[in-house]
Amino acid sequence: MKIPADRLTALATSILTYAGGQKDAASRVATRLVSANLTGHDSHGVGMIPAYVDGIIAGTLHPDANIDVVQDKGPFLLVDGQRGFGHIVAEQAMELAIDRARTNHFAVLSLRNSFHLGRLGDWGAMAAEAGFICILYANVQSSRPLVAPFGGSDGRFVTNPYCTAIPATDSTPMFLLDMATSKIAMGKARVAHLSGKQVPEGALIDAQGNPTTDPSVMFDDAGGALTTFGDHKGFGLALLGDILGGSFSGGGAYLPEREMPSSITNNMMAILIDPDVFGMAQAFGVDMDRYTAWVKASPPAPGVDAVQLPGDPERRSLKNRTANGIFVDAGTLEQLRETALRAGMPRDELDTLISDKGLGA
Repeated sequence: MKIPADRLTALATSILTYAGGQKDAASRVATRLVSANLTGHDSHGVGMIPAYVDGIIAGTLHPDANIDVVQDKGPFLLVDGQRGFGHIVAEQAMELAIDRARTNHFAVLSLRNSFHLGRLGDWGAMAAEAGFICILYANVQSSRPLVAPFGGSDGRFVTNPYCTAIPATDSTPMFLLDMATSKIAMGKARVAHLSGKQVPEGALIDAQGNPTTDPSVMFDDAGGALTTFGDHKGFGLALLGDILGGSFSGGGAYLPEREMPSSITNNMMAILIDPDVFGMAQAFGVDMDRYTAWVKASPPAPGVDAVQLPGDPERRSLKNRTANGIFVDAGTLEQLRETALRAGMPRDELDTLISDKGLGA
């Protein structure tokens, strides 16, 4: 089913409001989730709502929480998210970091104990839109480890994303590299599982450590695992997410004693840099424009329309899905229906929201 963004946002807002009782927070979170869908990242879109409602019901997600500044040392900030909505507390923390970067030409933010941060790229883009280069490392703590180390046969950490954002110039759109350090995000395995599809070869191993393309191994409690992208290279970057995002913040790297049912806890390091700190922002932008043009001028390989830089696929998806609606598979829609009822939404209201008239076709 293809659903217009505004109607999907209304459904998401309603479910989260019934679950958490915080309409303003629910609306802000829903907008961020649908933005992920619009930019092609369904793994971080409205399909996350069941996990959020699970967290609210279990008390591992506090929908009314705001940040607590633990340490303030000028350009260095240590902030606790107090297990609030990641979309809320990360925005609050990044606003502080951007303010410090304006004063000091740089800032280092360490954010701990946030519930799921959503797309890490949202926070890189927020800094880049304010004019700063932004480098982000994050880790994830959940009910079980999901990603196997290179050379290992079971999960030892989670998808630990990495992001770098660079402000746009007059000629070049924002550079936004946002990626899980696993070959695919857990949410992509979830979407494939609910859609009855296979995942790419090399993305998963089963409980015995054997390669598989069947996403059900991640949901049958037997202990399948995702693999790291680029073998040992992605593995090294994943470790940095746990060390710099988790250990450095005091939130901790992934360890069994930190596992918590119905929880997705993120810790994050954000490094913000003023591109004009040396008075060379104009030259930096000109060189980036020339370099971008040079790279994109490479003749496309067979079957490829054009070379794309990080951020290009998201911009194309945003244009397409804004105009034509967001496809939501039947499995995800059914999960949203079940979650809405579990959150306390009256059935007649749900039926109205999810009817063809309510969501579109």
